[in-house]
Amino acid sequence: MSEQSGQTAPEEQAASGDERPEARLERAVRAAEQALIEFEIAVETFRVEVENFSRLHHQKLGPMYARLDELDALIAEAKAARSGDPEDLRRAREARSLVMPMPGVDELFHDWLGSDGISDDAAAMLTDRPVRPPERVRPSEEVRRLYRELVRRAHPDLAQDETERARRDAFIARVNAAYGRGEEQLLRELAEEWDAGPVPQAAAPGESEELYARLEWLSQRKELLSMVAKELEDSAIGAMLRMAPDDPDRLLEEIAEQLLAQVSEREAELASFATP
Repeated sequence: MSEQSGQTAPEEQAASGDERPEARLERAVRAAEQALIEFEIAVETFRVEVENFSRLHHQKLGPMYARLDELDALIAEAKAARSGDPEDLRRAREARSLVMPMPGVDELFHDWLGSDGISDDAAAMLTDRPVRPPERVRPSEEVRRLYRELVRRAHPDLAQDETERARRDAFIARVNAAYGRGEEQLLRELAEEWDAGPVPQAAAPGESEELYARLEWLSQRKELLSMVAKELEDSAIGAMLRMAPDDPDRLLEEIAEQLLAQVSEREAELASFATP
């Protein structure tokens, strides 16, 4: 009890058991919301790294893999021409078939279609917006900081009604797209836009049933995100990223160096067949 005001401090109220059960439950809900948001940020940042690594792996290393396939076919064909052995001829045909495979849907549409429909890059082309492919696997530290701050403030899970949730959903989708491309300036503009938007009203304490239902939903959402995170971690690209968690961009450079060495070895082997 305070001698000056005669009021009971919040800690003393809690200790004396005067605090409403709903108040404690509401604190638990708010804590669970923040924990879920932090987990979603972690999952989304890792998803962006997996996606960027996959795209950059294809862009930077794809030509090297194609060159290796071509050299393997040329070497096999040179061996077959020299020996005339049916088995060598069969191997040469197999090696050549790998160089020019039948195009699949992805190749035919040139990455215009994704799991959610038309890709972001394709939409950019159709709307004359410049396409901004990622320059790095992991966005810069400043971009990551801006992204985390925006998500913590505008996350849909903080909405108190469906209208507000829809507004936040649409906004976070734009934030995620900007983060995936590492666009620092756009993230700053989005932060200013959010600051200028309507300020959500503080939620009045809900009934116990509503709070329990909220906790259950948060738990289910966490389970779903855990499944997504596991799929990302278990994927081939996710496994590669775990090999270099501190500098994934350097991993691409190391793989490129290895492929260049293999190309040199194959070219030397091919050249040996031209020697009388």
